[in-house]
Amino acid sequence: MITLIKNIFKNLWFRDVGEESIHINNTAVRIRAGMLLIIPIYMVFTLIDVVYGSSWDVVLNTTSVDTLETNWDDRIVYQVEAVKRVYEYGFQTKLLIYALIEMLLGMSIIGSRFSPTILLASFLATGRKSEWGPIGPKRCAWMLGSSFISVCIIFFNPDAVALWVNSLLGTNIPADENYIPSWLALNLVWMCLLFMWLEAIVGFCVGCKIYALLVKIGIVNRHCNACENIDWDKINRKKQAKIDKKQNK
Repeated sequence: MITLIKNIFKNLWFRDVGEESIHINNTAVRIRAGMLLIIPIYMVFTLIDVVYGSSWDVVLNTTSVDTLETNWDDRIVYQVEAVKRVYEYGFQTKLLIYALIEMLLGMSIIGSRFSPTILLASFLATGRKSEWGPIGPKRCAWMLGSSFISVCIIFFNPDAVALWVNSLLGTNIPADENYIPSWLALNLVWMCLLFMWLEAIVGFCVGCKIYALLVKIGIVNRHCNACENIDWDKINRKKQAKIDKKQNK
């Protein structure tokens, strides 16, 4: 048992930390995705409440005053005392920052050793069949998740982000506006929830498919057998043909 724990702390979900092409255990990756799934589920409920739940409520037993004006529908406009819920996003922000740190830690061997979810997932994957795959496609998936999380952090803290950017770059961005529309934040959370559910339950990695597409169009030059069988000779011939065509012009 002690030897097993030592091996887990030493290797985590990596096949061999010394190999040139780093491979990780996709079984542990799916377990970790299942653990982190609770975060987008919570954020979905939060944003649904923000987008659809908050409204003006007229205070009872207060006097309504006729403004002697009408709106475009010829309805009389009354002045009343109304209240609206004000949200405080301290807990949501901390949760999102933790999720962002988790995404970033998984991208490197050293960073992975500081991730509690990676350690726990590696332990839970012990005794299960290992499915080794290159880390490149998973990094693409985590970068996608990091971008979603970053947008949501800005949505919850537009004033703090604006002040930080102004102090860092010397700009004059207004700190009293939210530049991220609520529908965008809500849809990104839905997408994050769907992608993590597909990874954890179905074993389908959207980020890996995006990685394979980037390889096809030549943006990424590292082949991944786990994503798609790519004819590298054909790709190299096309690249060389384009170079020759430019040189002949």
